[in-house]
Amino acid sequence: MNLLQIEIITNRLVLKVIDMQYKTEIFREFTAEITTYMYPRAANEISDTEAFIQNSLAGLREGCNLQLVILKKNTKEFLGCTGIHRMNTKMPEFGIWLKKSAQGNHYGFETIAALKKWGEENLDCEGFVYPVDRDNYPSRRIPERLGGKIVKEYNKENLSLNILHLVEYWIPKQDI
Repeated sequence: MNLLQIEIITNRLVLKVIDMQYKTEIFREFTAEITTYMYPRAANEISDTEAFIQNSLAGLREGCNLQLVILKKNTKEFLGCTGIHRMNTKMPEFGIWLKKSAQGNHYGFETIAALKKWGEENLDCEGFVYPVDRDNYPSRRIPERLGGKIVKEYNKENLSLNILHLVEYWIPKQDI
């Protein structure tokens, strides 16, 4: 499977492979506020974002990470990024962030539900992991709506040197 050719279309969204054409929007929208509950930190310089995109493309070529941009289907407006990390394991991990102005529209749920469906059809896995800070209630609703159950809780220092209080959801794979 060539991960560099993947495009997932939902009712309102297009999920397509990350590309340098989105570097300015990613750099502008991936802010300190957006990363409050995340492991990575906001990029200080556009070159940090370019390095992230290059690393993401390498992960796609190697078949270990699926890194996509989230676009509004009708306007192609950039909304955020999403991915499946460790996708060559039995327990791949979902990740997502949406720009501030896109939050609250259920784009996160629509995105992760589409990734889950794609993963169930294309990956040899048992289910999916979704780690999220326990205080990030909007994001916690995503795995809960997909049948996820908390299987682990732990603390982890993020790249901004803040402590995240993570709950890890297990979202079982549905039989197809």
